[in-house]
Amino acid sequence: MPIDFEFTEEQEMFRETSREFGKNEIEPLVEEYEKKEEFPKHLFPILGEMGFLGVVFPEEYGGVGLDKVTECVFAEEMGKICAGIAMCINAHVDLACLPIWKNGTEEQRQKYLVPAIQGEIIGSLALTEPNAGSDARGIRAQAEKKGDKYILNGSKTWITNGCIADFHVVAAYTDKSNKGGGISLFIVDSDAPGFQVARKIEKLGHHSADTGELVFENCEVPVENLLGGTEGAFQAVMDTLIAARITHSVKSVGLATAAFEYALQYSKERDAFGRPISKFQAISFKLADMATKIETARLLAYKAAWLYDQGKRCVKEASMAKMYAAEIVQWVTSEAVQILGGYGYAVEFPVERYYRDAKLSSITEGTSEIQHIIIGRELGI
Repeated sequence: MPIDFEFTEEQEMFRETSREFGKNEIEPLVEEYEKKEEFPKHLFPILGEMGFLGVVFPEEYGGVGLDKVTECVFAEEMGKICAGIAMCINAHVDLACLPIWKNGTEEQRQKYLVPAIQGEIIGSLALTEPNAGSDARGIRAQAEKKGDKYILNGSKTWITNGCIADFHVVAAYTDKSNKGGGISLFIVDSDAPGFQVARKIEKLGHHSADTGELVFENCEVPVENLLGGTEGAFQAVMDTLIAARITHSVKSVGLATAAFEYALQYSKERDAFGRPISKFQAISFKLADMATKIETARLLAYKAAWLYDQGKRCVKEASMAKMYAAEIVQWVTSEAVQILGGYGYAVEFPVERYYRDAKLSSITEGTSEIQHIIIGRELGI
């Protein structure tokens, strides 16, 4: 069987469309919303109309019916434009919409997935808690069934889209005696009694990404909002994270590419000692290493996406792609700052933002340390 590393003609066209959309619709907003530290919510209906929110979802729900590789093409292009804005889009699609499609009832798909694909409503996944990040089984949120409702109590933090979401896919224990296996997922509307956004979290980077802390105090959730209609959804959480890690890896690749391309162009234009600094071996070797490592991360990411599309087990590959891209984007953006020198440290130049944004890559969607553990486990260690 031949190995083909080329994208299809349709995927290349989709990349061009994504690139033009990013340049025309998102790039002009980046600096404004970075300063506001807000996500431009008005983008969601536009993203929905263009089909960018429904790439992997079936046409019967308003999706485009394509594959994970094509979704990653879009995510990579958005990562080049703005990591913060890209993160909110990815969280909506991969963390909120995907579990509803994969595990929800038909009623839940019609009520939440269809308008979410159109960009009419925004979603989030509320998993992380103040005392439970990497250890998802360690969450303390609980939901108790009482009549035709579940009463949900607990708090969530570091929730992307947390302050702006219309609905939240919330993880909580329905059976505390069954560690991990007793976790269920609930779709909680933002106007549900007992729910509130406690605060918006200020961050080092990703300023245009909305990140919130949520509180559920005797929050009333209708029984029909139990995801899939059955309790016990820990595997659904894990499956969602695998898909999200693949997308996150290409977002990191996009961010690293943006930093590399800016540093490359700068090095060709900046003169020192009578010639462009790109002609000095110290700089040219940096650029060569940056390009090589970015390409390696890209290959890992798209291989994981391809395996996912083939229905093959890709736990190891998704973690490899996510972990490696996260480490590389931090190194590449640091080198980009170094190549620009003092200008790389100035807010007038985008590499300063790239550098700040890169750090989150090794923390969110499972830290790099957790990815090492997963990879080791998959190796039988």
